[in-house]
This record gives sequence, C-alpha cells and structure tokens, in this order.
Amino acid sequence: MNWSLALLTLLHLLVPIYWLGGDLGTFYSAGFMMDEKRPAGERLLALKIMNGIDMAPRTVLILTLPTGLSLAAAKGWLNIAPWALAGLWMFSLIWLALAWAVHLIHGPRGTLARGIDLKIRYAMIALLAGSGVAGLTGHLTMPFFIACKLLVLAACVTTGVIVRFQLVPLFPAIAAMKAQGATPQSDAAIRKVLGQTRPTVQCIWVLVLIACVLGLGTPV
Repeated sequence: MNWSLALLTLLHLLVPIYWLGGDLGTFYSAGFMMDEKRPAGERLLALKIMNGIDMAPRTVLILTLPTGLSLAAAKGWLNIAPWALAGLWMFSLIWLALAWAVHLIHGPRGTLARGIDLKIRYAMIALLAGSGVAGLTGHLTMPFFIACKLLVLAACVTTGVIVRFQLVPLFPAIAAMKAQGATPQSDAAIRKVLGQTRPTVQCIWVLVLIACVLGLGTPV
C-alpha cells in the first residue's frame, strides 16, 4: 500500500468535509444569533461559536491548493518539481498562520494582518484564475478537470472576499449589542447583514460540490 498517496488523498478529501461541515455549523448558529427573542448574552455566545466554527472552512480553503497539487503530482496528473511543492506548502502554512492571526489578534496588529491576508487573497484569485484559463486554452499542460478546479477555487476565494465585505456593517451592530444590549436598530442591522450573506455562502457550497464532482468524476 502506498501510504503517502493514501495520506494525501485523505487530506484532500477532508477539505470539502470540513469546509461544508464548518459552513453548515456557522449557518445554523447564525439562526440563534438572529433570534431577537433570545437574551443578548445567548446571541453573543452564538456569535462566538460561529467565529470558532468558521475557522474550519477558512483553514481548509488555504490547504486546498497544496493538498490538491501534491495529490495531482503523486498521481502523475501534473509534473511539479519537489522544490516547487515544498515552496507551495511553506507559503500555504505561512498564509494559514496569518489567517489564524486575523482570527485571534485584535487591535492594530490584527488590522495589519487582515490587510496582508486580503492582498494575498487578491493575488491568489488572479493566480488561480489565470492558471485555470491557461490550462483550458492549452498554454499550461494539465488535465481538463484540474483546470476547472482551479477556476472553481478562484471563484470560492472571490466569494469569500465578497462575504467579508458583506459582514462589515455587522461589527458596529455587535459592538452596540455588547455595550447596551439588543436594540431594534442593532437587531435590524444584524438581520440585514446575515440575510445578505446567506445566499453568498450558499454559492460557496455549490462551488465546493462542483469541485468534488470534478475531482471524483473526471480524473483523466
């Protein structure tokens, strides 16, 4: 048995499991956050749970590319030099540490980390989309399904950035709830923001499922 190939396959399979599972947990917890009949303390606890669970999809999004390309190289679908894969893993782990810093660190340092993380996401969108298009047009040699998956991943990162901007008005409403409890104004803001993000998040679910179908159905 090829244990390294089995491990790579397992790691890549865990990506959609934790991605969709984490998103579903966050989606469900949001219902408690929006429930105006609950005390502010319970709703803030639901928010804390949401933020914690949401780090699962945030983590596996970053690990999608290194696990996927490592698996593709191991299966002979892509010709990638070992040093290039090592560099990709190093970059991905640094990006992952940065994403966790955004989650854990507040204040000026957190703002700096958030800005760097956002710039990386913009660069990754361009790189993934460009590579996917190059693969489809024959400018890069890769199987059709991998080119499509690169485009899907670019769309996932893009949609995640959209969600991030959609959530911006939520923060003042949360701060107001923490300071003075729930008010009609804060409730309306929370309801509006979470209502706007729901269809965007559901688009990510569809994209992840498309990537799964591409990986399972067309590995040629």
